[in-house]
Amino acid sequence: MDLTHVEDDLELDQTLFTEEQIVSRLKEMAADIERDYEGKDILLVGVLKGAVMVMADLARSLDRHVEMDWMAVSSYGSGTKSSGVVRILKDLDTDLQGRHVLIVEDIIDTGLTLSWLITNLRSRGPASVEIATLLRKPEAQQMEVEVKYVGFDIPNAFVVGYGLDYNEQYRNLRCIGTLSPHVYS
Repeated sequence: MDLTHVEDDLELDQTLFTEEQIVSRLKEMAADIERDYEGKDILLVGVLKGAVMVMADLARSLDRHVEMDWMAVSSYGSGTKSSGVVRILKDLDTDLQGRHVLIVEDIIDTGLTLSWLITNLRSRGPASVEIATLLRKPEAQQMEVEVKYVGFDIPNAFVVGYGLDYNEQYRNLRCIGTLSPHVYS
């Protein structure tokens, strides 16, 4: 879906990143990953559902074989706020023992769920666990999470597109934009 289908739902002039900018940045991140993991096998772990687009394009930008697996977790609390209480909805199919794991995320917001996920995955005996995210909101972080690969730092705004949703909509928008408050208030 392109911007013309939802432009009334986005803040005026709030397309943060075009598809071309996103793909270009993912290629740059892939080059860094190639260098850092030279001679090592990587297991990419995507966090469903939001990371699907990022994981696909990041994996296609790598000039090597990679194994991929998926995990779905839910953080719930009151309303739209995360409590940091996490439940695994879909676990990995892959044994992590001795593996180099790269968690692929669409966005890091509070860091609460990701902090729990890192602890959980590290308890499974991997050789390493690192994080790659397309977006990070430094102002929203409540839990310090070390992220090795960051696409873009963004303001603390409600963004959609390229896997990010509101009420399961906008995921297939090819760019990333700021959702207008009239849509979600």
